[in-house]
Amino acid sequence: QVQLVESGGGLVQAGGSLRLSCAASGRTIDSYTMAWFRQAPGKEREFVAGMSWNSGRTDYADSVKGRFTISRDNAKNTVYLQMNSLKPEDTAVYYCAAVNGYYTGRYYGSYDYWGQGTQVTVSS
Repeated sequence: QVQLVESGGGLVQAGGSLRLSCAASGRTIDSYTMAWFRQAPGKEREFVAGMSWNSGRTDYADSVKGRFTISRDNAKNTVYLQMNSLKPEDTAVYYCAAVNGYYTGRYYGSYDYWGQGTQVTVSS
């Protein structure tokens, strides 16, 4: 089992930046594909960014491409999401997700492990 704990959310003005962290425990994540999803009130959970187990592949939703960067530090068993140029429409609860093995894409059902989420609020 892998336990995931997100942190780093908060309230920020439009144009600002935040860095989310996802600390994993239970197992090392060096063989896991990692991803970030988000869910705004009244909306479905949507893919934000993903990274393969060896960092060889990254994938971003069009809405965040060029503004968000996913990275991982396997030695620290942690994944990050650097969010720049934030917009009010980025407001959501952000979730970290993991699945063992090769990159499986953007479908949330492909991921086996989830964190509890961290709230990001961007004010206009």
